[in-house]
Amino acid sequence: FQTLFVGKNKTLRDPLSSFRWQGFKLEDYLIGRPLGKGCSAAVYEAALPLLSDGQGSMEGNHPARKGPAAQRDHGSAFQGAEEESGPKHQQKAAFPLAIKMMWNISAGSSSTAILRAMREELVPATPLALAGEYGAVSCHRNPIFGRKKLQPHPNIIQVIRAFTSSVPLLPGALTDYPDVLPLSLNPEGIGHNRTLFLVMKNYPCTLRQYLWENIPDARLAMMMILQLLEGVDHLVQHGIAHRDLKSDNILVEFDSAGCPWLVITDFGYCLADENTGLRLPFTSNSVVIGGNGSLMAPEVITASSGPGMVIDYSKADAWAVGAIAYEILGLINPFYGYEDSTLESRNYREDQLPKLPDHVPCEVQQVIKMLLQRDPSKRISARVAANVLHLSLWGESVLASETLTLDQMIAWLLCQSAATLLTDGLVDKSRVETKMKMCFLANLEYEDLWAAVFLLLSWRNQKG
Repeated sequence: FQTLFVGKNKTLRDPLSSFRWQGFKLEDYLIGRPLGKGCSAAVYEAALPLLSDGQGSMEGNHPARKGPAAQRDHGSAFQGAEEESGPKHQQKAAFPLAIKMMWNISAGSSSTAILRAMREELVPATPLALAGEYGAVSCHRNPIFGRKKLQPHPNIIQVIRAFTSSVPLLPGALTDYPDVLPLSLNPEGIGHNRTLFLVMKNYPCTLRQYLWENIPDARLAMMMILQLLEGVDHLVQHGIAHRDLKSDNILVEFDSAGCPWLVITDFGYCLADENTGLRLPFTSNSVVIGGNGSLMAPEVITASSGPGMVIDYSKADAWAVGAIAYEILGLINPFYGYEDSTLESRNYREDQLPKLPDHVPCEVQQVIKMLLQRDPSKRISARVAANVLHLSLWGESVLASETLTLDQMIAWLLCQSAATLLTDGLVDKSRVETKMKMCFLANLEYEDLWAAVFLLLSWRNQKG
């Protein structure tokens, strides 16, 4: 199953795939309106002139829902933008790309120093992304950047171009971020003359913006939580921790049926070191342990620095997904400071977690509860949690058996594989669902699959 589906588990089409040797200089792009800014970057809509007629736009894009002029900011590089003067799908067709301009205060102006200082941002970069900077990137990437190579995944952003360039005076710069501009643009600025630019697809909205006016039904919410778990599991498999998961750092587009497609972005705080893996030596308080403190897993936020101390991030992002799941289900995230009842990951008890609505399926409630276990040894992994939701969504026939055998499971997997391949080849309207099934089949492991089966059956027996 893995052999068959790993090769088919591809990302969406790259809008620059037809322009392989273009887009490696800032001068190549038309820069449009600002999309947002955060604590380390500003993001603008963009297009290559040859793409400005919309031929590079994503298939199946759904007009984004109108959100408020500004969402609550938790440091994301994709804060809510002001209302467009025209329909968003028209704006998207004209500007199918987004350019993220990093703010360079301390890295200096040499390209090598910039790329080394901001190497975390390059973790989701495609192999071709830096070709314009160094030429044969494969010969230079590891010694220069010291970062892990992340294989593409449908629920992880792809940086399709990355390059250093002189900082330009873009729209809104003097009012929105004057302090980080270089002296040549602002006499009081403290920024350097050059910085890093990242080019990605232009997504209609963030998850926070989407949820502002949409409450998904139970099945759609399961699909959305599942996508986050698949993305996190992919990172764990590659020894990478995002460390800044929040609804501001998750982008949304829509398939042809209007189903939200979630993509994890903003890797500036990620842990992706070849030497440490997911276990970070925490020898002093100067070690960066992550981004958003509100959604920092208990084992991370309570860690004490000292000789020989280590923080294990193998289940930290899974914990954050459990907290974000409340937002997807239409509730307030219990770890955000909106009310007096706000919990803190540092000291909360599991029995203090807000009750989920009765319409939320039992298995979803149990998954969220297990993702938010304080003790990481008792916490469910992203892989097993994803398997539970897969089985709950599509495995009712095999779970109905009173004495489930390995042969029955294999027969069900064969049927799922055949149906998924047929659907992928013949039907487009269920693309998100089909892609999730492909992720499931590409990541099958015997122990993780049966762990999910046993959990599901035990929960159902307890409920019965």
